Amino acid sequence: MIAIEALGKRYVTEAGTVPVLRSVSLGIARGEFVAIMGQSGSGKTTLMNIIGCLDTADEGRYAFDGRDVTALGADALAELRGRRIGFVFQSFNLVARMSAARNVELPMVYAGVERGRRRERARERLAAVGLGERAEHLPAQLSGGQQQRVAIARALVNDPELLIADEPTGSLDSRNGEEIMALFAALGAAGRTILMVTHEPDIAARADRIVHLSDGQVVAA
Repeated sequence: MIAIEALGKRYVTEAGTVPVLRSVSLGIARGEFVAIMGQSGSGKTTLMNIIGCLDTADEGRYAFDGRDVTALGADALAELRGRRIGFVFQSFNLVARMSAARNVELPMVYAGVERGRRRERARERLAAVGLGERAEHLPAQLSGGQQQRVAIARALVNDPELLIADEPTGSLDSRNGEEIMALFAALGAAGRTILMVTHEPDIAARADRIVHLSDGQVVAA
């Protein structure tokens, strides 16, 4: 599903050009649950952003389901990102003034889904993550684990082929973190392709495979 060959990325700073990714090659099969690990500055977040079409590489090739992503313009990247990729972030990124259901609806608003269908599907996704009775609660009325469940429901609402999770348990206590990882494990077992960035070995161990980055290079996969 994901095919990356000799990917390179550099950032220009006042101190000069800083290489972040150095000739990274990586493949992820459809239905695989892959964790990316590495120290701060290893390039794991940059790699995640490129795979998620939030950033672009300076060199190399990235293909998503056989389509050359490196050749796409901004509009095509946005369409691919919106329709085929879902994101879960450490900080949840929920809109505070909106209910859980309204937060889950947001990706469908951008996708042009009709209002009635949005409400129905949002409640279906919330029920699937165990929050069917919390649909009208605001984020502030939910625990951290519940907020992350809302974020996962939102990421899945357009039925993306790839789910990208950036430190999904980083803001949670061990109990809530375990519940979230059990949910990810169930999604993986159901055939969802998952890419997760984490610095926690016990969390990474729940994946099918661990990719280690160091100084912008894959050192183990």
